[in-house]
Amino acid sequence: MRGDQQFELQAEPLHRRIARELEQRIASGDWRPGHRLPTEAELMAGYSCARMTVSRAVSDLAARGLVVRRKRAGTVVAHPPVQSSALVAIPDIQAEIEGRGRAYAHRLLTQAVRQAGAEEHGLAGSILALQTLHLADGVPFALEDRLISLATAPEAETADFTAQSPGGWLLAHTPWTEAEHRISAISADRETAELLALNAGAACLRLERNTWRDGQAVTWASQIFPGSAYDLVARFSPVKG
Repeated sequence: MRGDQQFELQAEPLHRRIARELEQRIASGDWRPGHRLPTEAELMAGYSCARMTVSRAVSDLAARGLVVRRKRAGTVVAHPPVQSSALVAIPDIQAEIEGRGRAYAHRLLTQAVRQAGAEEHGLAGSILALQTLHLADGVPFALEDRLISLATAPEAETADFTAQSPGGWLLAHTPWTEAEHRISAISADRETAELLALNAGAACLRLERNTWRDGQAVTWASQIFPGSAYDLVARFSPVKG
């Protein structure tokens, strides 16, 4: 960071402005993969702010995979992962199951209110953590872990998630303006395999989703499906010209 760089005040939370300006340096190619970001002390001096403000900004970039925090090496610009170019919509699981002509049910496994960790999927403050098992015709269909920001969706704290799944409740009660999906292949660990009635190490598909409303984090969810239960299909046409 240049010592003479000026930072003008804008009508937005400072941590978001810091994250946005750092992201612009990455998106422009000024900071390429592997480039070391300014230290927290340098950012604190440059923006005349507290360490917590800087940490929130960098945590937001890390949660979105733009930077990687490394012990002793500092924070560096992440190398982009190899990803499919297909755009995949992830509907509510209940609608997905019923759309297949099967009976939907869910079982709430855990529910707790706690404080978000320092780098917990872009969420901050008080959150509701839930784990839900989705069933199709009584057979395990997906295991979902979900975090809900109680600052953005305070009504979630008193919602009855035994009657309605967290995902379905959010779709009905909390509109969102931006979402990000991440798709990966994993092997089921012992606990996941037991809940999904699989053998340990079985192939599974993991779908992660972050949603925001006007820049405020709403929820993060991880949905794990048995590999044989879910297909990702993209329909496309050749580009002409």
